[in-house]
Amino acid sequence: MMLEQAMKDQLVNVFANLKNDYILKMVVADMHPNKSELVTLLNEVAECSPHITTQVSNGDALSFTILKNGEDSGVRFRAVPTGHEFTTLLLAILNLDGIGKNLPDEFIISRIKNIKKQLVLKSYISLTCTNCPNVVQALNVMAFLNPNISHEIIDGGINKGEVEALNIQAVPSVYLNDELLHVGRASLGELLAAMEEKTGTVADTTNTVSKEYDVIVVGGGPAGVSAAVYAARKGFSTAIVAEKIGGQVTETVSIENMISVPQTTGAELSANLVKHLNDYPIDVLENRWVEKTDLVQGKKQLTTSLGEVLTTPALIIATGASWRKLGVPGENDYIGSGVAFCTHCDGPFYKDKKVVVVGGGNSGLEAAIDLSSIASEVTVLEFLDTLKGDQVLQDKLAQLPNVKVITNAQTLQVEGDGTKVKGLQFKHRGSGDTEQLSTDGVFVQIGLQANSAVFADVVETNRMGEIEIDAHCRTKVPGVYAAGDVSVVPYKQIVIAMGEGSKAALSAFEDSIKGKLLAN
Repeated sequence: MMLEQAMKDQLVNVFANLKNDYILKMVVADMHPNKSELVTLLNEVAECSPHITTQVSNGDALSFTILKNGEDSGVRFRAVPTGHEFTTLLLAILNLDGIGKNLPDEFIISRIKNIKKQLVLKSYISLTCTNCPNVVQALNVMAFLNPNISHEIIDGGINKGEVEALNIQAVPSVYLNDELLHVGRASLGELLAAMEEKTGTVADTTNTVSKEYDVIVVGGGPAGVSAAVYAARKGFSTAIVAEKIGGQVTETVSIENMISVPQTTGAELSANLVKHLNDYPIDVLENRWVEKTDLVQGKKQLTTSLGEVLTTPALIIATGASWRKLGVPGENDYIGSGVAFCTHCDGPFYKDKKVVVVGGGNSGLEAAIDLSSIASEVTVLEFLDTLKGDQVLQDKLAQLPNVKVITNAQTLQVEGDGTKVKGLQFKHRGSGDTEQLSTDGVFVQIGLQANSAVFADVVETNRMGEIEIDAHCRTKVPGVYAAGDVSVVPYKQIVIAMGEGSKAALSAFEDSIKGKLLAN
């Protein structure tokens, strides 16, 4: 038995409202080492609903498809969907039945259905990858909504030869008609935009939406959700615009400093953020981002990536921050082919290989500790003359025999052979001497950069791109507020972001009462 009884009991409730019949149709080679695991898993899932059955036939590899009322859904798993991908299997069945909070709004659905060309999508994933499920689930939704689109989910651990032939070193790696489309974390909106560009699909703009709200929150992380909830509780008509609810939090594997919640994960916290939003009459505009910001007679006018025009007297910017890049030659050339940002996602590709971690803060030290159990050799490069990470992490790092730390080191260049990373060049800042490191992978862990560029012509930012605010989250523009990691508030922590989001909404409420939302 693979599923515990408690999990089976939950699945009975999850599948209780299914209206259609589903067949999990497996094609597996008799001697495939993963056959028993796949058959057992899918049989146990099927036991949880009278609407789900399984079929097994002999083949030359391992795969399964989901049939809805006898019709192929357009999605094929070449994987045993355990680990992070178990939810993907469950959501696939629910989505086919029209259920699931990950289903997009009608505006997005119309864009997906507008694609007329035949598209074959393949996503190469790892069961340990925390970013893969979101990408896989988004592509599944597209396949379910548009019969011109098919999608294969391919586990690199089972299909090693195929992964090596394609020289895949980062997941998820998404291919469109056998050409690389995208590597790494992405929202449904980003993937859809990339597919439209690749296929020359022109979005239908005849139904462009124009709406006005009392408050618009941009950003779906802890700060944004907190601001939206507080605004709605004050009676404001509220919208939240985000690529995905959860933001940067979704990449966090373990969270142990949320006061009153001793331990949780990024996925769990993100799910709770969505649940809390759904308790209020908030328009959740996911899978898009703001491309333009204008001030029109004091009101704030936002144009989204889908062409929507949204207007509000009160704008709360909570767009967070993204991983910073090194900005050195070779870095962009090898992203997905040796340059990575997520150890949990891409670490398994470097088993018994040499890796370099650039960054000596908490994220860099945690990455080095994680990689030490996978890689043969880990080198940490820190720009300053001492490590910046917590002492407890430094102490743990010092106990690892295969980890070397070099401080006062400036990364100069990532080097490769045209297909993958082979080395890294850095300078000893004290002596000025340069040194070459032979490495198979470079993990960049040098902190975050504020996502404020689209608002830079409206609000003031510092040299780091952080939005300048006062103690009440107000910018110098009446009716414009900023909260969380995108602002100058120190200590980029979840609990701080939540507090700042609440504060921004309360400031907007106070300014509304006093008639201060619009510029003079």
